[in-house]
Amino acid sequence: MCGRYCLQEGPDDVGSAFDAVVRFSWQPRFNIAPTQRIPVVRRMLQLNGTPRRDVGGMHWGLIPSWAKDASIGSRMINARSETAPEKPSFRKAWVDHRCLVPATGFFEWAPGESGKQPWLIRRKDRALMALAGLWACWKGPDGREVESVTILTTTPNRFMSKLHDRMPVILAERDWAAWLDDGSDGTPLDAVAKLASPAPERVLDGIQVSRFVNNPANDGPRCIEEVA
Repeated sequence: MCGRYCLQEGPDDVGSAFDAVVRFSWQPRFNIAPTQRIPVVRRMLQLNGTPRRDVGGMHWGLIPSWAKDASIGSRMINARSETAPEKPSFRKAWVDHRCLVPATGFFEWAPGESGKQPWLIRRKDRALMALAGLWACWKGPDGREVESVTILTTTPNRFMSKLHDRMPVILAERDWAAWLDDGSDGTPLDAVAKLASPAPERVLDGIQVSRFVNNPANDGPRCIEEVA
């Protein structure tokens, strides 16, 4: 699964990396947790019908449009890419509400000598990751609208299999446009499904970090410092 990640880049850097208009402000974060508001990249249509990439803030934990209340989102921080196209909670979003979640790295906990040991997983080239996501818009009984997102997971590559039996879907830059296509560019859904595969092992590396990161209330550079 993917239950914690970091994003050290601010709005300007993320907007530039994804060639997107940024409508959400945030500070660099070192320990992002579920139910928090996070930056999400999606494809939007301008008034003249021209598509553009847009970075907005969304609640992490998808709330389906049919949900009776927003609390269901806390159980939907991740979706399995293998089953999301058929699940009632995710299948509409799979068709036309796909998105990207920018990340510097993500955390995973593996068995250690004295309990579970947190690891920080990053790209070897330290470029921004684009985690594959699905988003939805939920309207509450009071008319309030909440946009929310879930991060897709897949089977692990060989490197990640030493740490966990799942990993987030990490998309290569060449695949961003196809993933964000809402159908207007004609990207077939079977081609979309093929993108939700494990990242090549050569792309990633990892370091052990302090258990300081275990507490979602903790933030700051200490969360990503390597420990012996």
